[in-house]
Amino acid sequence: MKKAVFLNVDKIDFDKCLDFSSLDRIVTCSSYPETSEDDILARVAGQNIVITKEMPVSGELIAQFPDSVEMICEAGTGFNNIDIAAARAKEIAVCNIPSYSTEAVAHLVITFILNFSASLPQQQRMLSAGQFDNFTRHLLVPHFEVTGKTLGLIGGSGAIGQAVMKVALALGMKVLISSRTPRDWADPQVQSASLEELLSQSDFISIHCPLNHQTRHLINRDSLGLCKPGAYIINTARGAIINEGDLIDALESGRIAGAGLDVQDPEPPALDNPLFAKNNVIMTPHIGWRRLETRQRLIELIAANVAALLDGRAVNVVN
Repeated sequence: MKKAVFLNVDKIDFDKCLDFSSLDRIVTCSSYPETSEDDILARVAGQNIVITKEMPVSGELIAQFPDSVEMICEAGTGFNNIDIAAARAKEIAVCNIPSYSTEAVAHLVITFILNFSASLPQQQRMLSAGQFDNFTRHLLVPHFEVTGKTLGLIGGSGAIGQAVMKVALALGMKVLISSRTPRDWADPQVQSASLEELLSQSDFISIHCPLNHQTRHLINRDSLGLCKPGAYIINTARGAIINEGDLIDALESGRIAGAGLDVQDPEPPALDNPLFAKNNVIMTPHIGWRRLETRQRLIELIAANVAALLDGRAVNVVN
């Protein structure tokens, strides 16, 4: 039986509620709660499959992997943490899990939108501070419907973007989609748009593109300057797609009404990060994929990736 090692299993099984039997049936799998860079080579020795979750695996390390390693499986969608060129040079397949959290992440995007429309972040902060004027006087915070508002999806042609679009349309929103390959959409409420058009016309902007050299700091001082006044930015993709300093400036100047950030740069953010203290920001610790059912689905799909490799028909290979 082939051997697999999960180098940082606590990243997904932090509550010890997951069932790994689907993986254990097809490989002999060992696991470690976490693995430092210094320990990686020792722990992959003699292994055929290496499983990681959002853990940097450099080209320098991959070049030293033993010949036994056939595949590195990233337990998630993004794979920018793995040097895929170095893996290719070693003839190691790198695969990801592209669809395990689609609905969960999409629902978090919608949660951010509905929270902002009902001013829930501001109201909860007021209550925490012992400020009850919303109850005793009149509503002192922004409060508006999402029906008729425009949602811009950057990279919205992918699975998560499409899942967000489906719910947004059900809420009566209009949708603009900016992607590398514009297309015609069957629903008249959906239109392709350039990034500049999307930024200038959207009430909510949600990011769904991968992080690469083209998208790093895609949202910066210049692009934020194009945004419709009062717009909200939502990021459930990768933190470095936004230049955080420029976003803070836009929030403080009032150019942007608010931000919902499930990802940051770096992760975790520094505890003195000014975003934590802002009334118009919702910060979550990269939880879009962390629902119990989502994580169990991830295990099943990791097992499916490994089974496909063992069957000679590797799937979800990104290199």
